[in-house]
Amino acid sequence: MEWLDALILGIVQGLAEYLPISSSGHLEIFREILGIDLPSDKILQFDIILHAATVCSTIVILWPIFKNLLISFFSFKRDSEYYMVWKIVLSCVPIAIVGFFLKDYVEEFFGGSLLLVGVCLLVTASLLAFAHFTDRKPDGAMIPAEKGREISWSDAFIIGCAQAVAVLPGLSRSGTTIATGIILGDKRSKVAYFSFLMVIIPILGEALLDLKELVTTPSQQGDDSVGVLALVIGFVSSFIVGCCACKWMIDLVRKGKLVWFSIYCVVMGIICILWR
Repeated sequence: MEWLDALILGIVQGLAEYLPISSSGHLEIFREILGIDLPSDKILQFDIILHAATVCSTIVILWPIFKNLLISFFSFKRDSEYYMVWKIVLSCVPIAIVGFFLKDYVEEFFGGSLLLVGVCLLVTASLLAFAHFTDRKPDGAMIPAEKGREISWSDAFIIGCAQAVAVLPGLSRSGTTIATGIILGDKRSKVAYFSFLMVIIPILGEALLDLKELVTTPSQQGDDSVGVLALVIGFVSSFIVGCCACKWMIDLVRKGKLVWFSIYCVVMGIICILWR
């Protein structure tokens, strides 16, 4: 893989992991555009690096919140932060079930299809638009970001189910989970934080499963490789862009501006469907 390809894919991952436009779908799109045709184990290796970078971005940007959650949880304070950690754990149960029992099936059946990416991008657009219009008062004015209810145990599980469905390429994880929280009536000011924090455990879990697969699966023969330089560039670009995108997305959610991304997803969805 050329360093420029790694830079582009790192930027795409950093943006699309947080913005509601689907990172997996856009990585598929840009691999197609760039003509990247690597063995599956090399793609897996590179994807692990990109996802590790975005986890680091989340921890860095949300460090004050993340630190308080850790302190409260490990000191057994039984306060709101303590129970929030358990709500995050509960939200990870659906994606854990999918990851352990359906991961290979999903990747084999749905992976690499731009048609599916296009259809799922249209679904993402519909969810974002629906969330936008439900987050309104009867007079049409936007509900303030601090209004609404706290994320309940049932909300956490439902948002977790939305995250599990979003394993499909083109169905944005952040867009699906945030839109679900807004539709449920949760505070916009809390939904984005919850969405970004809840993905840390699944990404680390998926990375461990992928590492196990890399170790146990014989490397595919061929001259194609990612290279250390490409891995470093991919990680750094994904981390830096991810930090910026995370902060931007939190601000967009608070201001209720996600509907504009539904227009983008419609356009990209149609392009993907026609591209095939």
